[in-house]
Amino acid sequence: MKLSVLDQAPISKGDTPEETLRKTIELAKWTESLGYHRYWVAEHHNTSGLASSSPEILMTNIAASTNQIRVGSGGILLPQYSPYKIAENAKTLSAFFPNRIDIGFGNSPGGSPSTQKALTDNHIKPIDDFPRQVSDLQGFLYNSLPRDHKFRLVKAGPRIDNPPPMWLLGLTENGAKNAANLGIGFVFGHFINPKYGKIAMERYYNDFKPSISQQSPSSIVCIFVVCAETDEEAEELALSQDKWLINVSKGRGTKVLSSKEINVEDFTDEEQDLIKKNRKRCIIGSPETVVAKLKELETYYQTDEFMIITNIYNFEDKKKSYKLLADAITE
Repeated sequence: MKLSVLDQAPISKGDTPEETLRKTIELAKWTESLGYHRYWVAEHHNTSGLASSSPEILMTNIAASTNQIRVGSGGILLPQYSPYKIAENAKTLSAFFPNRIDIGFGNSPGGSPSTQKALTDNHIKPIDDFPRQVSDLQGFLYNSLPRDHKFRLVKAGPRIDNPPPMWLLGLTENGAKNAANLGIGFVFGHFINPKYGKIAMERYYNDFKPSISQQSPSSIVCIFVVCAETDEEAEELALSQDKWLINVSKGRGTKVLSSKEINVEDFTDEEQDLIKKNRKRCIIGSPETVVAKLKELETYYQTDEFMIITNIYNFEDKKKSYKLLADAITE
C-alpha cells in the first residue's frame, strides 16, 4: 500500500498564513523522510481558513525543498482557467523537476458564484464543457490535438519529452468515466463524499482505455485520517477536525480550533448527527485501527494508494499522525 499526502494548508487559530505555509514546507520534508509517495496541495479561494490558493506556486516551493517525493495539485480548478495555460505551467514545473510532478484537476467551481466569476473574469464556462477541457489539456500536454482542432498549431511550451501525468479528481461515476475514456489517472474524494466510491472505481477500471498519457489504470483514494497512540487519544485530537468540518459546512469561520476550546456538550443534536455523517469520510484511531480500516478500503476500492489528509489543530500532533501511520504500514 502506498501512502501520499493531501495538504489544504489549513490555518490553525493563532497562526498566520505565513506560518501555515512554512509548516506546509516542513510537513512535505517530514513526510518525504517517512517514505510518503506524493505530496499534493489543494486549491481554495475566498476563505480565511485555508492558505492553499495557488497550487502551482506551492508546488514549486515544495519540489525545490524536497528531493524525491512526487509533488502535485489536488486539484487545479480546470473550468476556471485555460487548458493551454495549465499545460504550460505543468510543463515548466516538469522541466525544473523531471519525473516528480503530478497534475491533478477537477471541475469544482472554486467557491461561491461571485468567487467563480472573479476567477474567470466573469466568463463562466458551462459545466458540460468539462470533458472537452480535459481532452484539450491532454492534447496540449502531449502535443496530440486532432488535426482539425482550432488550436492544433498552438504548442504548449517548454517542449519537454516527458509531460507530467494527469489525474482527474472525482466524486461520481461520471468523473470516473471521463478519466477512463481519456486514459488518465483517477482520484476518488472519499474525504468529501464516499457515497458513490465503489461504483465510480468500478466504472473507471472497467472502462479504462489506454492512451498517450498512460497504458493502464491508476487510482488513488483520498481520505481524512487522524492517528495517535491510542483510539482515545485520536478521538480527542479529531475533535478539532470535527468542529472544523461543521464550520465549513455551515459557512462559519474556517480556521482550525484547538480541541481544548471545544466542549462536546455544546454540540447541538444537528451537529452531533453531522459529526456522525462526517465520520464516514474519516478514519480515526490507533495505528492498528487505522491500518485495519485502510486495508478494508484497499479491498473495497481495489486501489493500492491512499492520499491522507489530516486537518487537526496542533502541528506536532499532525506530524506524529503521519509518522505513526507510515511506521504501521511498513511493519
